[in-house]
Amino acid sequence: MLSVGEVARRTGLTTKALRHYDRLGLLVPAAVSDDGYRWYDEVQLRTARLIARLRALEMPLDAVRAVLAGDDARPILERHRIVLQARSDRVHGALHALDHLMHDERGVTMATDDATPTLPTDQRALAVQLFNDTWTLLEKEGRTPEDDLLMIHTAHASRLHWEGVGDDQHRAIGEWQVARVYSTLGRAEPALFHSERALELAARPGVDDWLLASTHEGLARALAVAGDLETARDVRDRALTLLEGISDPEDRKIVADDIDTLPIP
Repeated sequence: MLSVGEVARRTGLTTKALRHYDRLGLLVPAAVSDDGYRWYDEVQLRTARLIARLRALEMPLDAVRAVLAGDDARPILERHRIVLQARSDRVHGALHALDHLMHDERGVTMATDDATPTLPTDQRALAVQLFNDTWTLLEKEGRTPEDDLLMIHTAHASRLHWEGVGDDQHRAIGEWQVARVYSTLGRAEPALFHSERALELAARPGVDDWLLASTHEGLARALAVAGDLETARDVRDRALTLLEGISDPEDRKIVADDIDTLPIP
């Protein structure tokens, strides 16, 4: 039998956490002595280590309980991954916006302006707003099925507006975002279709250098969702090679951050 302190040392959990999990019925000790000391069977170390690993991944206790109860772990882990991906996208977007503010004094002034925002009426402004609306939904934790459907619509609507008022670069970015939406939703076929279209547009003359690396990242993500990890690794490696040729360090960092989030072991 192992004491609380010994279990804590061998699993990385604190004694406070172990007492808390006992009260919640998540990890109940095998025995409690008359003087109140908790004692654990050595076979419980495996459960304790699993709890520690899941909590380190910021998984809620209800989800941890479901995994321990013997429920199918894969859909539980997939739902939690969606939450973490949304959180990552939100932080990534915030860092990008912050970088722009730090390098643009006028942007800081405009950000603190009290002017009331107006609804865009021209096609270009609508394309931009719909693009941003899509990112807002991508970054939303706990999206509902209705949110997912709306996200698909806003991504396609933005891409449609760019067809009329944008150039190949706008169209490539639009296709990349549509592919990102479908990859996030685990829908491989449309993710592959739109990521390949984005790559084709990004390879045309006059498109910024960072976009070719970015569209390779998008294709690698779609391939990973489709389960073709071998090809996904090859495309990711190509994206990393293209990364070295991006002239602007800020653009290079943004694409590198996206590559780091690829679900490729």
